[in-house]
Amino acid sequence: MDNAWTAQLRKGLVELAVLAALNGGEAYGYQLLGRINAFPGLNLNEPTVYPLLARLTRAGYLTVRSGPSPHGPPRRYYCLTESGRDRLKQMRTLWQTTNESLTQLIQQGDES
Repeated sequence: MDNAWTAQLRKGLVELAVLAALNGGEAYGYQLLGRINAFPGLNLNEPTVYPLLARLTRAGYLTVRSGPSPHGPPRRYYCLTESGRDRLKQMRTLWQTTNESLTQLIQQGDES
């Protein structure tokens, strides 16, 4: 597989993956990575996710709170805001439409 193409595809889906993972409830960064990376093909890492969490928080899509950690400094817990849920809904709709259309196009090519 072409690594550049794979990287670009995943780069475009990171925000959707993060919002979807937080739709299940608040999480701290490492916990969020665990939720996402449990699905084959997503494989995100900390340098990718933490800047995105900061950007989504600044944009008003997430709230953040500090909580105790059993080891080391306090953890930062992220949670979707109402605006974040709306953004997730819009992104999910676009993804589903795009996925269905692309699947149909691929199947059409396979049939000919």
